[in-house]
Amino acid sequence: MQRLIVIRGNSGSGKSTVAKQLQHHMGYRTMLIPQDVVRREILRVQDIDDNPSIQLVYDLAMYGSNIGYDVIVEGIFVNERYGNMLRKLINDFPGESYVYYFDVPIEVTLQRHSSKPNAHEFGERELREWYIEKDYLSTTNERMILAGMDQDQILQMFVNDMQLVDFNESR
Repeated sequence: MQRLIVIRGNSGSGKSTVAKQLQHHMGYRTMLIPQDVVRREILRVQDIDDNPSIQLVYDLAMYGSNIGYDVIVEGIFVNERYGNMLRKLINDFPGESYVYYFDVPIEVTLQRHSSKPNAHEFGERELREWYIEKDYLSTTNERMILAGMDQDQILQMFVNDMQLVDFNESR
């Protein structure tokens, strides 16, 4: 059965890194849809209400489902702007849905961002401006990824939730 995995959180929280690792672990027939790529690179639109990336993320995820792929959607996905689309996607996706939110304080976000290759593109001022605390989607199956969890613990959570082959066994 196909799986939809939604990974959300503030900019710089670690979600993109984990999403790429999860896709790699899940293997072929796993589609990763990064919000940044869709919005900033494919469409080159601002993150405002009713921007066309909202619909395109939904359409891409449903396309993945239609061709039999597991689908990972990853991004900031602010609830106020993207929440309705994500809840519709979770409802319409024919397989199992898993929803994760990086519930990481701004201080940890700033620290993680400073070690990223693109840290020069924006700084602390922008991160503080964009930061939304506890921007939960509030779906019944939403799980929190906490600041104290390292990548291995997060990936193990995915393994346990989705009953995947253990990351340690696949290395």
